[in-house]
Amino acid sequence: MTATNTGSLAPIAAAERVEAMDVLRGFALLGILLMNLEGFVGPVMASGTGLDPRLTGIDRTVDLLVYVLVQGKFYTLFSLLFGMGFAVMSQRAEQANRPFAGVYWRRGLVLLAFGVIHALFIWAGDVLMMYALCSFLLLAFRPLPTRWFVWLGLAAYVMPIGFMLLMGAMGSLLAGTEGWDKAMAQIGVQMQTLIDSERTAYGSGTYAEATWQRLKSTGMALSNITMFGFIVFGMFLIGAWFVRSGAIARPRDFPRLYAALRWVALPLGLLAMLGSVALAPTMDFATFNLRVSSAFTLQMMANLLMCLGYAAWVMRALGSPAWQRPLGWLAPAGRMALTNYLMQSLVCTWIFYGYGLGYFEQLPRAWQPLFAVVLFGIQVLLSHLWLSRFRFGPMEWLWRSLTYLKPQPLRLRAG
Repeated sequence: MTATNTGSLAPIAAAERVEAMDVLRGFALLGILLMNLEGFVGPVMASGTGLDPRLTGIDRTVDLLVYVLVQGKFYTLFSLLFGMGFAVMSQRAEQANRPFAGVYWRRGLVLLAFGVIHALFIWAGDVLMMYALCSFLLLAFRPLPTRWFVWLGLAAYVMPIGFMLLMGAMGSLLAGTEGWDKAMAQIGVQMQTLIDSERTAYGSGTYAEATWQRLKSTGMALSNITMFGFIVFGMFLIGAWFVRSGAIARPRDFPRLYAALRWVALPLGLLAMLGSVALAPTMDFATFNLRVSSAFTLQMMANLLMCLGYAAWVMRALGSPAWQRPLGWLAPAGRMALTNYLMQSLVCTWIFYGYGLGYFEQLPRAWQPLFAVVLFGIQVLLSHLWLSRFRFGPMEWLWRSLTYLKPQPLRLRAG
């Protein structure tokens, strides 16, 4: 966001963008695709529950690697980047000495509309609705001192984790009682029924049947907003701190922070993730006790630590002449993050769902990372070509035009 010659707020110009954030968004897009592909190829609700016990050989090895290194680490990174984007917009509004809340509310409402359309008509694994709903709370924290953002963000992140530990301890105490066992068995049956209905609707159903199923799955996913909303909002606040403190724009001024994230946070996160796998490699919907909640806690802490570690290594690589140019190729894809995110859903549901090409549950787990890399490579090339002629991606242009209540200039000026 910047100021135009009339003094009003307008979208940020390309020359004013923080390239590191665009590179990180591009990097996160690849991770998001690697993570989401399991939910495109098979039932959405069955993805992200740990290792698939049915897999063997190379399929199981790849499943383990994706679960340990990718699953959960990149939606947290995207949440971090969303918070960075909020802080950049806020700072530019202050520099322009213009009201910010109205523009930001419209921006969030438009994103919410995109999320609803995406979840109901394309893919039920949408994250945009969660981001939009949590984003409105950021305005209340805007006046706070910068140093508060990181601590409040960490507090928000760990709050649901502490609640899950308490629930797990209660589950261990109540295990074996008739009421608890019956309630957990009902939850297990409900979730398995939902997974089976997804398998039928997405694998062989019509578009109308798949849409009805997406409505049911989205409702179930939104019921978890009280837990995952805190996690997403916590990452928003931490991301805002990175911008407000100058850590993202001037990484050389924060050598100890980035060294700690690279050499302490990332290894600790990896150890925590391996501990989670050792405790509970597969999440069972009908079982919830202290062992399962401890595995969940370790996984959530690993997601935070590893996502920050990944970001720190990307920032370190951007400071290296050998890596700066190759990583710079990710920036255009990051500038078109919304377009590319939605494109991934459109392409993958068309390939795998029954109303498309019908390859549902037919792509082996071992081949899924290669599929993701090829698709993302195509997106990177298309992003370069598009932005050589236009200022924004198609969905970014629509988002900005609706936010500012007027069509934004799309084509680049000659010269």
